Amino acid sequence: MNTWYASTVVALSAGIIGVFVVLRGDSFLAHAIPHGSFAGAAVAVTIGLSPVTGMGIAALLSALAMHFLGKKGRRDVVIALLLVFLLAGGAFMLSLSGDYSNEVYALLFGQVLAVTDSDLLTMSILAIVAVTLVLCMIRPLLASSIMPEQASVQGVNNNLVALLFTIVIACVTTASVPIVGAMLLFSLLVAPPAAACALARNPIHAITLSSIFALCCMWLSVALSVLTDLPIGFFVATSSACVYAVAKVIAHIWKH
Repeated sequence: MNTWYASTVVALSAGIIGVFVVLRGDSFLAHAIPHGSFAGAAVAVTIGLSPVTGMGIAALLSALAMHFLGKKGRRDVVIALLLVFLLAGGAFMLSLSGDYSNEVYALLFGQVLAVTDSDLLTMSILAIVAVTLVLCMIRPLLASSIMPEQASVQGVNNNLVALLFTIVIACVTTASVPIVGAMLLFSLLVAPPAAACALARNPIHAITLSSIFALCCMWLSVALSVLTDLPIGFFVATSSACVYAVAKVIAHIWKH
């Protein structure tokens, strides 16, 4: 039961928030933060703490670092350098511990069948916080995502919106990585929302479609993971890519 509940929480949060990731062009950021969180998990394992705790702290700190350092230079360069540094740092810490823990492996590649009650509670709280933040600032977030210059003229603080949304991605990362893994959370945050944006006529329809696509991908992936005993991340990536490809074909046909 925990497996299905957890996969539903992950899918809905990623489906809703992923629409804004796509609209804002933050796909690289959504790719980098989950990988950055791996370093925190590695440090936590090395010093004997919970890898999920370390991951959550690292996700928040790396998200803040990418936001503030990105304001002072080329944002893509800053994110790329921090991503490489954090991945290398995580591998270094694990080599010091002499043990590539199964828990850290699960955080990299996903282990949906190992979700405990305490993990489920933490995930649910973080997902609710993330989605609530998005819903509370949905108007300025939409304006900042679609027409940032006009939004600024209308009094929207684009910098504050960007900071809050970066924190939202950190929350979703901490909630989702134990299920789908840091390596493949990116596909769930981008492919179903991008498919929805290709087909929808307005943001509300896009959020609805994105949530449906993400749920279908997650539930199918859970079922296939249980049947084959293979990492869920592979099935999430494959099904998400297929959904995006089909959506683009349909969108192309509609235009003609």
